[in-house]
Amino acid sequence: MDLYYTFSVLIVLTAFFSYINVRFIKLPSTIGIMIIAMLASISLVGLGKSQPELQLQFSEMIRSVDFSQVLMGAMLNFLLFAGAIHISLHDLRKQRIPVIIFSTVGVIISTIVVGALMYAAFNALGMHIPFIQCLAFGALISPTDPIAVIAILKRAGIRKSLEIKVAGESLFNDGVAVVLFAMLMQLARGKEIDLTFAHISGLFLQEAIGGLVIGVVLGYIGSQGIKRIDDYNVTVMITLAMVMGGYLITRYLHISSPLTMVAAGLVIGNYGKATAMSASDKDYLDKFWELIDEILNGILFLIIGFELLLIPNLTQYWQIGSLAVVIVLLARFFSIWLPIRLIPNIGTFDRKTITILVWGGLRGGVSVALALTIDESLNQSLFLSITYYVVVFSIIVQGLTIGKLTSWQKPAKVPQKSNRRRKVAV
Repeated sequence: MDLYYTFSVLIVLTAFFSYINVRFIKLPSTIGIMIIAMLASISLVGLGKSQPELQLQFSEMIRSVDFSQVLMGAMLNFLLFAGAIHISLHDLRKQRIPVIIFSTVGVIISTIVVGALMYAAFNALGMHIPFIQCLAFGALISPTDPIAVIAILKRAGIRKSLEIKVAGESLFNDGVAVVLFAMLMQLARGKEIDLTFAHISGLFLQEAIGGLVIGVVLGYIGSQGIKRIDDYNVTVMITLAMVMGGYLITRYLHISSPLTMVAAGLVIGNYGKATAMSASDKDYLDKFWELIDEILNGILFLIIGFELLLIPNLTQYWQIGSLAVVIVLLARFFSIWLPIRLIPNIGTFDRKTITILVWGGLRGGVSVALALTIDESLNQSLFLSITYYVVVFSIIVQGLTIGKLTSWQKPAKVPQKSNRRRKVAV
């Protein structure tokens, strides 16, 4: 009953904040909801001086939501599937090299750069944090969040090839980041793990490649089932079963559920729509998953906004949090620039494209969820606070300005020469 109560409150608040945003503020829905939730959190803190029971009750309700489990175990699967079914596999194939490089090599580069610079920043501020913990933070903050990226890019209006690069990278880089973060956290806890190339490659194959293979199989089986019926209600239920049943399979096999959902969504969105669905099936499926995407995005960013209530001494870390924002952006630049300079056949990137790739690499709920899994003995409060600074800056500042940067990508209008002959005075 408590879960139903909490979920009901979140749905009501999401609907109310969405209305306020659309009616008055007119920001992109995810950003608007998060800003309103943050303002509500600040108001509750102020109101808590006169009404402590109200703040305590609301804080307990937010605390009852296991954000890490809810996002990584449930919401992320639905959101990734909903995002993937709208991506053209033909367009993604054209950008496969930069997407693969940025989602693997780029994450590793960013992890190392963030870890090294954060270690130096901590020492400069007189905070002695072990280097391995800084690297773990680098792993959790390096992947761009597919939820935040896709939601913002829908409104940004950037050219298709660039949109596919950014969205494709954000969909596929979770597998590498999760493997890196898991290994680094085990080292931070003092556990001995096998760091040989064979072992690390095996973990990556199990986590990432295994997830992609299972996702393709699920997508194909689902498409074949849809092909043999002509009922849009059952079509939607089959896709729901793929997401929820697929998560159970990935948990049992210990593979990446995010990559499984991406692969399944791509198969359904391309092969399934082309070979197994009628026009009414496609229309109903798209509208259903767009609604799911909108609702869950709203709830996700609502929770991120209200997490402000649960982070102790957030203002205490404003200096290192501000430095982290700069460091993460710098690491993002190197994770894009170095592969472009060093890896052949990755494509042609001009300065404006690199700028948008760097600025469009938003961080979001995935980073917050991973930060919540850090042990309290390993400075969880510190790293959670820093993560919150980076995520809020990323979504609000970068998210609201990425649209303006895209105007650089639009070709200038070339004045056409008039074909009319000029009259000559006689």
